[in-house]
Amino acid sequence: MTSISLTRPSLPLRGRSFRALVLAPETPLGDWFSHLDALVQRSPTLFSERAVILDVSGLAKDSLRGDAAGSEAAEPAEDDHDAAAATPDIAGLVDELKQRGIRIMGVEKAEPAWLGPALPPLLSGGRPAAMAEPDADVAEAKPPEPVKPPEPRKPNSLVLETPLRSGQSVYHPEGDVTVMGSVASGAEILAGGSIHVYGALRGRAIAGAGGNPRARICCRKFEPELIGIDGLFRTADTTDPKLRKKAVQVWLEGETLRMAALD
Repeated sequence: MTSISLTRPSLPLRGRSFRALVLAPETPLGDWFSHLDALVQRSPTLFSERAVILDVSGLAKDSLRGDAAGSEAAEPAEDDHDAAAATPDIAGLVDELKQRGIRIMGVEKAEPAWLGPALPPLLSGGRPAAMAEPDADVAEAKPPEPVKPPEPRKPNSLVLETPLRSGQSVYHPEGDVTVMGSVASGAEILAGGSIHVYGALRGRAIAGAGGNPRARICCRKFEPELIGIDGLFRTADTTDPKLRKKAVQVWLEGETLRMAALD
């Protein structure tokens, strides 16, 4: 009899501690929010990307809902409905803080009945930690430094001392390509700048690759299979037969490739 045992994949759980800021509201809440707004105005980044705990131990148990604006406490409750209405408005506090860009991750020293499912969880066991009061000059957000435009690329030319044989390919996107000899049929040059051939151009020459309409192609003997500048191309059968075997320059004029003899 064959037995098969199945193992449940493990789910690693780890403990981790973080330092958090604690806000402890006090009544009247209107005055407390005024002090908080003044602090945020002096130090706009004080609560940015920081964990914040709400300590409600300083709120009077008879604080009415809606007291976030600093209203007076109501008369003592006489029934269960009034007693529920007399609990601190934790949801209102959390919403007021959220509108100021302060997100509460937990509530401390509150009765479990004060917190609903939509509110941050009840926390306990926190230990006090020293934290210096922010200095307005240091904590104040610094204006972003201006972004420097990228420095223009310096011209970078590639010089080939030997002829380019059939099947060879040269790709130089940073600048000009100069061939001291000829470019054989079946060879290819792809340059970000101009192409200069001091011999016969019988292969493919593509200049201005990557967007350079000012690039040119110059050769001593014009017999190309294909020429192109900045995405516009001509094949051998679409070039002027009168330019064959002559010294020629090719340039881009608008959306048209122009060719002319250099002699």
